[in-house]
Amino acid sequence: MDDRDDRTTVTRRQFMRTAGIVGAGAGLTAACATLTTPTPAPDAALDSMEMDTAAPLAQAEPDYKAMDASHKARVDTFLANIGKDDKFWGVELPYTLDGDTKVFELVCQNVDWEVEVGKVIKNAYTYNGIVPGPVIRMTEGDKIRINVKNEMKVSTSIHWHGVLTPNNMDGVTYLNQPPIEPGQTFTYEFVARNAGSHMYHSHHDAAEQVTKGMLAAFIIEPQNKAQDPAYDKEYIMILNDTGVGLTINGKSFPYTQPLTAKKGQKLRIRYMNEGLMIHPMHLHGMYQSVFAKDGANLPAPYLADTLNIAPGERYDVLVDCQEPGLWAFHCHILTHAESAVGMFGMVTVLVIEE
Repeated sequence: MDDRDDRTTVTRRQFMRTAGIVGAGAGLTAACATLTTPTPAPDAALDSMEMDTAAPLAQAEPDYKAMDASHKARVDTFLANIGKDDKFWGVELPYTLDGDTKVFELVCQNVDWEVEVGKVIKNAYTYNGIVPGPVIRMTEGDKIRINVKNEMKVSTSIHWHGVLTPNNMDGVTYLNQPPIEPGQTFTYEFVARNAGSHMYHSHHDAAEQVTKGMLAAFIIEPQNKAQDPAYDKEYIMILNDTGVGLTINGKSFPYTQPLTAKKGQKLRIRYMNEGLMIHPMHLHGMYQSVFAKDGANLPAPYLADTLNIAPGERYDVLVDCQEPGLWAFHCHILTHAESAVGMFGMVTVLVIEE
């Protein structure tokens, strides 16, 4: 069952109930007070956590109380932020019809993008002002037209990564097309031939433009729905690590959002690595059933709790949500996910409720 419309993010109260920290009377009041006033550890306190490798071992031990307080503060911030970013799991790009052709409009813009509170990427590169860009979704066999207007001060182009297109629509400047210069509009037009999880991104000064935000999901649904396994909810997880930092869908923990499910539901997760590094994505507590790679269904799905995703790769997995609770979900290159200050970067949580 494809239930993409049922994406209501779990409320903070539901999240706290699942976490086992919602009680009655004074207990509830105390829990809510804690969650609504998270206080990151002061810089001075965190300084005491730094290890002096040249000092004797007895002098190198961190201040565990300051460390613990910082870890808790970041989790509290995550809990307090639940439901406050309704664009985190993707914004679908609407289309109009011109006869039997679906017409999409994209605008290339530089905007200041907030990765987390206090960390703003100046002049990030975006499609329609957001990172990642809007999800373009269609059905196999659709005729599509995408009008791209460049409002930036530099040229650009768009490559449809993994999508079977005519050569002149592939989007590589000077191989397939001229650059889209500032103020210009370029139109891409082709038939959606191969179903699957694909991407679109810049292919002009790509190391700068893609890593700083020009990246997005391009989904072609199969005509025959039986081609894919059944699932209840879908999540798209776009990984990045350079221009906007260690991020999932353009945000860093604790300002990511959780995946949510009821016990017994199955989630489809579409991973897309738009960064420059590998990211072994690890889900605690349960397997991921890997059934597609780079948009193509695998002849033999397999189980993994840690799935290594290289730059440019896409994987589709199913998660059978059977064990209620809060399950950490993160890149397992630990310097991408956790340090003495607590969890950061490429971290989110899977919430399974009864």
